[in-house]
Amino acid sequence: WLTWCQEENIKLRSQPALVPLAVNDELAFVAGFPCSLNTPSASSVKMLEKRQLLRDAARKEMGLTENDMLVISLSSINAGKGQLFLLESADLAMNEDPLQTGSEVKKSLDIRQDQSSLSVKHHLRGLHQKSRNLDVSSTNLRLFTSVNTTNAVSINGTHRRKMYDSKGAQEQALKILIGSVGSKSNKIPYVKEILSFLSQHAKLSESVLWTPATTRVASLYSAADVYVMNSQGLGETFGRVTVEAMAFGLPVLGTDGGGTKEIVEHNVTGLLHPMGHPGTRVLAENLRFLLKNPNARKQMGMEGRKMVERKYLKRHMYKRFVE
Repeated sequence: WLTWCQEENIKLRSQPALVPLAVNDELAFVAGFPCSLNTPSASSVKMLEKRQLLRDAARKEMGLTENDMLVISLSSINAGKGQLFLLESADLAMNEDPLQTGSEVKKSLDIRQDQSSLSVKHHLRGLHQKSRNLDVSSTNLRLFTSVNTTNAVSINGTHRRKMYDSKGAQEQALKILIGSVGSKSNKIPYVKEILSFLSQHAKLSESVLWTPATTRVASLYSAADVYVMNSQGLGETFGRVTVEAMAFGLPVLGTDGGGTKEIVEHNVTGLLHPMGHPGTRVLAENLRFLLKNPNARKQMGMEGRKMVERKYLKRHMYKRFVE
């Protein structure tokens, strides 16, 4: 845009400024941040308690236990959003014997060469692949519809799912939830490619859930343990879903490109990985790291919430506009 202004000899009256998008009050309210929707009976403290009830209700409807680590990625389903790369990474994380974890995961961003060209080649494969005889209707998918927030937060605490109980520590099981089924931005050839991949990986397929396109995402964020922002293009500017996920205390696994790397602080609020095929193994390592380290998940999630409270609420956006 600035280049265009220069080419057209358009003189700006003032210096341009970037104003980040913000978490809206509806989500901030459920996430437990002070906002315009709070009342004496629905204070931010009380909403934090009710969010746990919402989490329990949503996970119960999904058929999850406390021993499942739910990873979600909410966006239109197309090559630019990288859902197939995510599933390839999940398959590696579930089936390979321990990939690098611990301190090694912090060195994961060294693989950067040729990532853009590889990413473009994969996009073309996803968008131009010949159509297969696969039914992509929602009836063939394990579809989860968002829990009604109002009803869920009023559920009695006795219905909370009990913590997983075992004589010994057990690694959590990986579950993936992908949205948005039914979005007009979805690319059918790419969806077919994903379904074909899942048909060849039965174990992974059993761990994948789908959700329809919806604006009622509070229950999804509440149910989740990790958020993946796997956008594959430098044109991905500011991902509002990234800061929404952080508001709900989720660590973010994101690509080291576009706006994601400006939001996610590596090793603090999440972990970054390269775009394209070089990133699939790194993302797999990051998934395994978080599977084995729930305390790290919690810590990164807490740091993400703090960042949202400092920078990404509605009042921050308005203040930047005024300035």
